[in-house]
Amino acid sequence: MSTKPLQINPIKLSQPMGALLCFLGIKNTMPLMHGAQGCASFAKVFFTRHFSDPIAIQTTAVNDITAVIDGGDYSISEAIKNITAKVKPDLVGLFTTGMTETKGDDIKGATYLLRDRQKMVYVHTPDFEGGLESGYGLSIEAIIEQLVESRSEMDYKKALLIPNVNLTPIEVEKIKEQIDSFGFSSLALPDISLSLDGHLGKKQGNLSSGGISIEEIENLATSSLVITVGNSVANCGKLLQKKNPNITHFHFDTLSGLINADRFYQSLMEFKHISKPTPNIIRWRKRLQDALLDAHFILGGKRVVIAAEPDQILSLATSVTEAGAKIQAVISPTKSKALEKVVSQKIIIGDFEDVEKELTNADLLISNFHGERLSQTHKIPFITRGFPNYEQIGNNLKNDTLYEGDCYLLFEIANLLNHHQASHL
Repeated sequence: MSTKPLQINPIKLSQPMGALLCFLGIKNTMPLMHGAQGCASFAKVFFTRHFSDPIAIQTTAVNDITAVIDGGDYSISEAIKNITAKVKPDLVGLFTTGMTETKGDDIKGATYLLRDRQKMVYVHTPDFEGGLESGYGLSIEAIIEQLVESRSEMDYKKALLIPNVNLTPIEVEKIKEQIDSFGFSSLALPDISLSLDGHLGKKQGNLSSGGISIEEIENLATSSLVITVGNSVANCGKLLQKKNPNITHFHFDTLSGLINADRFYQSLMEFKHISKPTPNIIRWRKRLQDALLDAHFILGGKRVVIAAEPDQILSLATSVTEAGAKIQAVISPTKSKALEKVVSQKIIIGDFEDVEKELTNADLLISNFHGERLSQTHKIPFITRGFPNYEQIGNNLKNDTLYEGDCYLLFEIANLLNHHQASHL
């Protein structure tokens, strides 16, 4: 843990931003941030720039007057009135900020009073604790607890994927496709592969432009299999099992790297009693084996520094260490059990000032857009991953997961290192 009294150039993103991403993966949903207008404006601009698409979000616009005299009921009710006058959302996802949590607003009671006017889900996401991953995970838990109906029957063709916040839309889509190849009809909660994937739609920005439907969410307890990916969403699978004890739950901290992808496919094969995977899976595994061999000659012994969310740190570290790289340091904005599985010389809970201290002898930096300046100062190669990425387009279609995505990541890093070395001869 950093012993500094404050963060300098923070990596951390807030819990409400994680909640926003979660609700954007539910069809025809309006995320409603209970806080000041500037909080929602910042989040909207942040994700609009990252995804290069309009982002749907509304705010209760709490000001200095309502912050003192209102317990939350009035501002939430007025926000719902304004939203429903313009659009007809299937769901409103209500989440809090630090100010309204400090006030102690009763958002559960406010939601209860509005239940006949608008279907809503509420979640407590104060930005003075946790981070992007926890806000996202708490929102999924709230959706399961408040919307999913308890069942005893099962649909043996239905499988549910619960991805962590770091998985891109195309990665969610690719994982679903692989699950479907075993005879399932899979869903994802949330499903940003249908909303934030960069497709051109109508009335963009009015409501979430795609995702899992409310009806599908309500019937999720009939799923025969639930797969959670990422430590931050591990509890979500357990909560769903409470809705139906007959559900089988597979958890993976990451699907990056050859070994973890092997475990994923092996688990599906055992569940479906299949002795051999499809030819396409076998072919991509062989391609990754070859990619590991080719990349090893370039990545072998390279010292890597990673600054990202905990689940993403584990995924990136797993991929590069399998190719022979050494993790010199990882810097995470928050604590997580995922960090306990990272093989690194240093594991730091800190900020970009801590990142810069670790770059003296590093050969590669992997972080979000804000790490680029540091890499230029220290003249080392830089790979952009995580939120935000303001300089590149196509962030929603970057794939680093399973055999196929791992190949692309290793090639990207190896080619960058080769180019950097050649340009400094």
